[in-house]
Amino acid sequence: MIIGLVGCGKMGSALTQGAIRAGVFSSSDVRAYDPVPAAVQSLGADIQGLDSLDEVISQADALLLCVKPGDVSGVLSRVAELKTDPDKLLVLSIAAGVTIADMEKSSAGCARIIRVMPNTPALIGEGAAAFSLGSKATSDDASFANKLLGSVGMVTQVKEALIDTVTGLSGSGPAYVYTFIEALADGALLEGLPREEALALATQTVIGAAKMVAESGEHPSVLRDRVTSPGGTTIAGLAALEDGSFRSTTIKAVKAATARARELGS
Repeated sequence: MIIGLVGCGKMGSALTQGAIRAGVFSSSDVRAYDPVPAAVQSLGADIQGLDSLDEVISQADALLLCVKPGDVSGVLSRVAELKTDPDKLLVLSIAAGVTIADMEKSSAGCARIIRVMPNTPALIGEGAAAFSLGSKATSDDASFANKLLGSVGMVTQVKEALIDTVTGLSGSGPAYVYTFIEALADGALLEGLPREEALALATQTVIGAAKMVAESGEHPSVLRDRVTSPGGTTIAGLAALEDGSFRSTTIKAVKAATARARELGS
């Protein structure tokens, strides 16, 4: 199988290199294109860069479409021109807000579409991703998507109606967590802890708590209750978070990001 990579930015590079490390495909199977030649070169000498988008589309059996939402239609219109055999090309698109229906229309039915929503921790192999199958995508295509996305983190298959929600949750979620880590560290800074130590402790606290949720199988509320003693320090801190509507604000953040993702697709 020849893998065409269109868009060699951070996410495209992370998905491609993660899949190569995991043995999903080999570097010799990849044909890459980006309008910025240096982006292709950054992938390494083992990956063949091509001079044009048309060359990649013509050679590929599966296309990793890692471009901005506004560029998706243009790429898929070239697919419609170059891939005259219906359903012969698999396209996985990471573009936020671009619907499967729109992509199938742009490609004139000449591709099997999978819509993907990864997130930036995929860059370190700790991604959280979801995907939805288009009307022509097969079970083998779903298996390929699982292997590809699973090579850089965890992955789940969802109905397309929920992809925008995934965007608001795990797609945008790292930014919420970064803000929380920064705020934790600033709170300690206010109380006199040096910045470097405050940030290190805040970061490891979030890592450790997340691993506790992931590895224990317990609901977060159960784990929270185990460290919350009557009249203790933790309940005092939690009360302050509730005063600031912490949980409500976080819920609203996911809702607002989901709504924006839907707007991008309209």
